[in-house]
Amino acid sequence: MASDTKATDPLEVLRQQCLARGVAGIKGLARTFRIMDDDGSKSLDLKEFIKGLEDYGVVVSREEARQIFTLCDKDGSGSINFNEFLENLRPPMSSARISVIGQAFKKLDRTGDGVVTVEDLRGVYNCSQHPKYKSGEWTEEQVFLTFLSSFDSPNDKDGKVTQEEFMNYYSGVSASIDSDGYFVTMMQSAWKL
Repeated sequence: MASDTKATDPLEVLRQQCLARGVAGIKGLARTFRIMDDDGSKSLDLKEFIKGLEDYGVVVSREEARQIFTLCDKDGSGSINFNEFLENLRPPMSSARISVIGQAFKKLDRTGDGVVTVEDLRGVYNCSQHPKYKSGEWTEEQVFLTFLSSFDSPNDKDGKVTQEEFMNYYSGVSASIDSDGYFVTMMQSAWKL
């Protein structure tokens, strides 16, 4: 377990609260921030950041939120970029883990546009053995949308998975697996890499 000093680090406290929500915890917080980004700037000021944490229901004091914000606002501009924040929030992953996650995403993203959609899944994901497809209850598209929703943010399922959402999902999975070798083997097996 982490040392006492690490457990009191505000970023680590926030990370643990997100991971306690399961593999979608970090994705959910990212989606909350995206919804709050009214001007489309892909960044938040301190007030928006604190409101986003409150809306998502994580318990950190205003002072802890300020400390996290300052840590993530590397250039001192008074705003934090979503991607920089998420890179700080995700549990640290080795380059081997990041690489194999990227390979899996690239395999799924057949069009190469950085977003996995139902169209990308045709010919990559075989749904013929899915029980609801076999019974006629679901169409191929319903199976694909259900598959994509496992990577999509829980609060805003749009049927599209970005590389960031995919990375956020697997950062949650990664946090529960100690061995790099096991994680890489699991990914290679699951995605036939």
